[in-house]
Amino acid sequence: MPKLSVSLAQMQITLGDVGRNYRRMQDWAVEAARRGSHLVVFPELWSTGYALEEAKELASQLNSGMFSQVTTVAQQNKIGIVGSILEKRGVEVANSAAFFAPNGRLMGVYRKIHLFRLFEEEKWLSPGSAPLSMDLPWGETALAICYDLRFPELFRHYAVNGAKVIVIPAEWPLARIEHWRALLVARAIENQCYLIATNAAGETGDTVFGGHSMIVDPWGKIVIEGGEDPMILTAEIDVDLVDEVRQRIPVFEDRRPDLY
Repeated sequence: MPKLSVSLAQMQITLGDVGRNYRRMQDWAVEAARRGSHLVVFPELWSTGYALEEAKELASQLNSGMFSQVTTVAQQNKIGIVGSILEKRGVEVANSAAFFAPNGRLMGVYRKIHLFRLFEEEKWLSPGSAPLSMDLPWGETALAICYDLRFPELFRHYAVNGAKVIVIPAEWPLARIEHWRALLVARAIENQCYLIATNAAGETGDTVFGGHSMIVDPWGKIVIEGGEDPMILTAEIDVDLVDEVRQRIPVFEDRRPDLY
């Protein structure tokens, strides 16, 4: 199944209002399924936003709370779902992107490795300790979250280990949206893979998030890109293009990791 239909759910998050955000997520999952998408991607911390002072109260354990509610939405709509949620892990809380299959099965969980000091993540959250790549029907697929985009080492690790698609939920502020756009294209070009990235849009708390959710192909071409307002975007990608581009310019074969 190399062809993949994806929806990017560029939602506005209401700070700390789990009920309202969940209903919005549900509605957009229904719409993505109606459009025939195999996968819908929501922003980073879509159920809470950066209400980190309440992180322990708002977080859910992996097989309960918000995670089990997303399982139900995936099953009901027969659609894959990704987006990051506050995860309770004992006394700690992580910023966790879970990948739910269309049957509701949890395929894997990526916990954000690089915590964002500007939003004081390191004060309230525990960093992840491992990358995550999954063998899915359309090809090897990896996960990253927002600030991770500034760390090319993680993306290169994924690419050299066979990832053809990297999915990125984010809450990237409008003030730095040109960094977001440039880095997404750069990561796609240098790693010759698809980047599927959903950002939040509009004001959440006292921050305006920048939208511009996009899919970038392995040649660096933007397949689809949103504006600054909340919206749902849908596009089909052909994952076989990854192999074509990698054969055309064999970057990985020409690497000299022994020297750097």
